[in-house]
Amino acid sequence: MEALTRELHLFFNALTFFTRIPPPAWVRFSDERLNQSSRYFPLVGLLVGAATALLFWLLQSLLPLPVAVLLSIAAGVLLTGGFHEDGLADVCDGFGGGSTAAKTLRIMKDSRLGSYGALGLLLVMALKLTSLLYVANVLVALLVGHSLSRFVALSLIRTEAYVREDLLSKSRPLARRISDSELLIAALPVLVCLLLLPPAAWIVLLLTQLALRAGLVWLFRRKIGGYTGDCLGATQQLSEVLVYIVLCLPLGGLPALIH
Repeated sequence: MEALTRELHLFFNALTFFTRIPPPAWVRFSDERLNQSSRYFPLVGLLVGAATALLFWLLQSLLPLPVAVLLSIAAGVLLTGGFHEDGLADVCDGFGGGSTAAKTLRIMKDSRLGSYGALGLLLVMALKLTSLLYVANVLVALLVGHSLSRFVALSLIRTEAYVREDLLSKSRPLARRISDSELLIAALPVLVCLLLLPPAAWIVLLLTQLALRAGLVWLFRRKIGGYTGDCLGATQQLSEVLVYIVLCLPLGGLPALIH
């Protein structure tokens, strides 16, 4: 019972950090618990994906398809407070305008939105909307996209160096490298979602996600020598939209819910 209570505290630490969902009053919060809660980040993503999928399912018969999809995307942003989107914008601004690692990190820390960040957000959001209009099953795509993308972002904590030395950084408690067993626990909700897809789809998904991760790791190392919390947010957003793009392909066997 004590072990279950501990895991519940860890789960709600993760849920509260990455969403705007209020926790139960009995939950205890600390940087140590947040650090240990990283194993539940994909599960949090699955819950966000389930909420957006439920909203889409309720709206699809009442509204035109593009409106229902856009509102489901907006619901995801509201649930997370735009946490990952903010990281994407900061990375676009920093990597677009920074000529050195120090300058890049300084720009990323600036709360103001620059032209690179605005363009990055606009393009990713447009890609999410348009690609979801062409997937065979929007509900499955949302579940897979939100869970898998958070696992890909989490995997950076396992292998890469955290480079933000600012003690006030919101993401600093997440900088501890997670163990193989924690990574395996984190993979479980992703595996459940992948089982909803035909083999051809999840094989292509895994290959493209590995390619994306390799490219982002190379870029992060080259520009700043590792990762920051903003890099995790950018990775999540790019991984998510890549899921939707891949599921637009004729990969066979994915049951259509709507057309």
